[in-house]
Order: sequence, then structure tokens, then C-alpha cells
Amino acid sequence: MFSKREAVGELGIILLNGSSEFGSLVDQDLVAMRRAENKTYVLKVDDIRFSNGEGKVVLKETARGKDIYIIADVGNYGCTYDMFGYENRMGPDEHFQSIKRTISAIGGNARRVNVIMPLLYSGRQHKRKGRESLDCAVALQELVRLGVHNIITVDAHDPRVENAIPLYGFENMYPTFDMLKAILMGDNKVEGDVSEMMIVSPDTGAMDRAIYYAEAIGVDVGMFYKRRDYSKVVNGKNPIVEHAYLGGPIENKNIIIVDDMLSSGESVLDIAIEAKKRKANNVYCIVSFAFFTEGTAKFDKAYEDGIIKRIYCSNLSYIPEEIKKKEWYEEVDMSYMISEVIDRLNYDISLSEMFDVGHRLKELEKVLKK
Repeated sequence: MFSKREAVGELGIILLNGSSEFGSLVDQDLVAMRRAENKTYVLKVDDIRFSNGEGKVVLKETARGKDIYIIADVGNYGCTYDMFGYENRMGPDEHFQSIKRTISAIGGNARRVNVIMPLLYSGRQHKRKGRESLDCAVALQELVRLGVHNIITVDAHDPRVENAIPLYGFENMYPTFDMLKAILMGDNKVEGDVSEMMIVSPDTGAMDRAIYYAEAIGVDVGMFYKRRDYSKVVNGKNPIVEHAYLGGPIENKNIIIVDDMLSSGESVLDIAIEAKKRKANNVYCIVSFAFFTEGTAKFDKAYEDGIIKRIYCSNLSYIPEEIKKKEWYEEVDMSYMISEVIDRLNYDISLSEMFDVGHRLKELEKVLKK
């Protein structure tokens, strides 16, 4: 795309354990947009695990002088290995350790090292309340001490965590455009006209995101406020007592709940129930990452009962195949966005246009008016 510019170095992509499926899509997009003669930019690497749980990363090709992009899915719990005769699942800590091992294997020979973590490691442990660890900030500082130049993530739980590394590159991308394209123009788009839609924030923390979506398509916005019982702690959280609503009328509207991540899904389903009580038409949900930590049985029931219509989620982190096949689940491909980021950074071109969704939405508006 930017062949007239001089690249920082020859492009090289390293796909760690659990990121090969998404990373291959990114690689294909890069080859296509650059009309490259070579068929891949991916460097061969072995992410090895020993039976006692230790591991190592071995590069099978040289990284010397290259502009390296390490893609890691720290949320991929589908990666397993044998440990003392038992099958063990890789958690975020182990994936993060693989990133550090890869940097160590490169040995300072690359022209530049960049880490792409769509799901930011320990992103929910971004601020300190009392005597607790500050995992995300410490992890970012550790990476830059190891020689990482840029860290690219998507929809960070709190983007202010970049203040932990103010002198280094931290790019927090948003999936807004691709999500809007999916809900407005996709095969399984939201039913009804745009005027019948309403964006709803599940809590105060997601309000900025909800306003952004609402202003992008020109609809009203509302918010549910979580009233918690701060005298108790259940599973590390203060239990929610009530979801109080603030905003305009919901009746006969197609409600779209937007958030950065869905964990157990309890809050989303509670809000969907509250919205249906207020005579909402259909309830949809847009999330950048979905974990389904307590399974999908309650989502299946909510779908059968007409409580929730569909959940739109990116393919930036691991989702089991059985969930992808659910009637209420819609995957949104974000590989082109990541490939565009890599392409621009490799040629030292500003990412500002990618943060401005407005000019891209104009094309959507033209199509919607037809």
C-alpha cells in the first residue's frame, strides 16, 4: 500500500501459540494489500513446553535487521500441553511468558520489536485500590525494558494504563467501524431502521464507548447503573443489587448494549431482562472480547426466551467452535484492521486516520441512504 515509502525494516511476523488462526488472516491481508511476491511474512517459530511446565521459544528463521511483529492471544485458553501426565491449559500468565521468551530468542538482532496483544494482558488489573498488584502497568514496563518499541492492543479496559510507559509507543485501537458495519450491513444485521435503535451502556465505565457508538450512527443513548452491595465480596467482586436505568424511553426500540468485554455475561443478561421489562423490541450486544467464563447455557435459554437476539464479538481472541455455531453469536473479523496497523507502522506512517472513524462512516451513510 505504501511502497513509495521506506520501510523501517523487512517485515517479519511471529505467531505465538494460540494466535495462528487469526495471525494467518492478518498475514493474508498483508500479502494481498502489498501485492507481495513472497507468499507469507510469518517467520517459523517453535513454542515448546516441557513435561514439568517449563518452556522455550526457538526461532527457525533469522530476525536480524527485520521489523518484527509478535502477535499473541493471551486469552486463548484452548492451548493445552502435558504437565506431569496431566493436560494443562495455558492461561494469560503463560502466554505473556511466551512473549518474553520470543523477545529473548530474537536476542536484540531485530531492527525493531513490536508486540500485538489485542486482548491486553491483565487489562482489568489496571489501577490500585489498597494493597493489591498493578499487573498491567508492570507488564508494559517489563516489555519495554526487554526492548519492545511499540505495543498494540484493542479496546483496552482502561486506556490510561499507557501512562505507565509514556516514552514508548502504545496504540489502543477500537473496533467501532467494523462493529458498526456488521450491525448495519452484515448478513445478520440488526433488524429495523437505524431510527429504531438505541445504544445502552451497561455501567458508568462504558458510557464513553456508548456515546461514541451513538453519535456515530446518530441515535439516542442510555445507561444502566450498577448498585452494588459493598459490604460483601463474592468471587472477588461486590455483588450487584440492582440495575437502575438512566435515559430516554426504551419502548419499541432495538437496544444495543456495548462493552469492551463479556466475562460471565451476568450483567448483560440482567440488563437485557430489564430492557425487555421496559418493552424493548430486540436486545443486541456488541463486545470486543467474550470469555463466557460460566458457559453458554444461560445465553441459550435467554435466546430461546426472546430476551437477547444476538451477540456481536470480534475474532481478536479465542472463541471455541461450538460457540461460534450458536444462532445468537455473530463473529466480526478484525484481521484487516490489524494488518493495516502493521502496514502503517512498518512504513512509519501515522495511525491518526484509523482513529477517526467519521470519514469511514460517510461511506456507510451513503449505502444506508440507498
